[in-house]
Amino acid sequence: MNTLFRLVVLLLCSTFSLFAQDFQGVATYKTQRKLDIKIDSTQVGGGEMQKQIMDMLKKEFQKTYILSFDKNTSIYKEDEALAAPSAGGAMMVVSSLGGSGTLFKDIKNQSFTNQLETFGKQFVIKDRLKPIKWVLHSETKNIGNYTCYKATYTKEIEEMSMMTFSSSEDDNKGEDSNELLEMKTTTVTAWYTPQIPVSNGPESYQGLPGLILEVNDGELTILCSKITLNPKKTLEIAEPKKGKEVTQQEYDDIMEKKMEEMSEQYRGRGADENAIEIRIGG
Repeated sequence: MNTLFRLVVLLLCSTFSLFAQDFQGVATYKTQRKLDIKIDSTQVGGGEMQKQIMDMLKKEFQKTYILSFDKNTSIYKEDEALAAPSAGGAMMVVSSLGGSGTLFKDIKNQSFTNQLETFGKQFVIKDRLKPIKWVLHSETKNIGNYTCYKATYTKEIEEMSMMTFSSSEDDNKGEDSNELLEMKTTTVTAWYTPQIPVSNGPESYQGLPGLILEVNDGELTILCSKITLNPKKTLEIAEPKKGKEVTQQEYDDIMEKKMEEMSEQYRGRGADENAIEIRIGG
């Protein structure tokens, strides 16, 4: 990072330092996930059924989230007014690790609390925020009325996908689902604005000298569409308490065991007629 750019960022941060002492804000984010799923139309009732499945998946991965924040803490959760009911029944089951819930972040103490309801049970995951080794760049762009700076980092993720399709009893011949598991290196690109001097952002992203307005990891894009600073009504940014308290590792172990149990049950009774199961993780 060149010296001039560093000075610009420091100047912006110092200019707004007094503003950051006592304020609140609400940022609205829209998410969109890139889908690359091949479906055998002969197994799911033809092209029209395939189109319906893809439309349902797109809706599942196009959501709106609200980040309520102050200088040190935040709450991130799906916009309840826009949240659609889950697509249930034998038609489709979509499972993803993590899921949606209420994510509380304490930037000052570098900790988080994530309240999730999974398989009908409520969990409160409490753990430390993982430090992110951001690389700051001098490249800028405008998002709305805010000047944003580029930051990147690379990470390894465990990529797994499993798809099971069945439309008749003939499909139940002991064939298991196709499953792929491998490590993948990806570059995450974020755009942050020092004009809002909080080291926060959507999901678990944080650690930059300004609010993160956009994130892209190659598959998932999170883009801020609206910001309200110092709303008239004081925000309640409180750590969620209700649920079984576990660490992130304990929760991951519980989910892995549950998925293994479901997989065994599924293989034991055979695929339900017209059942389609899609599980995407990574």
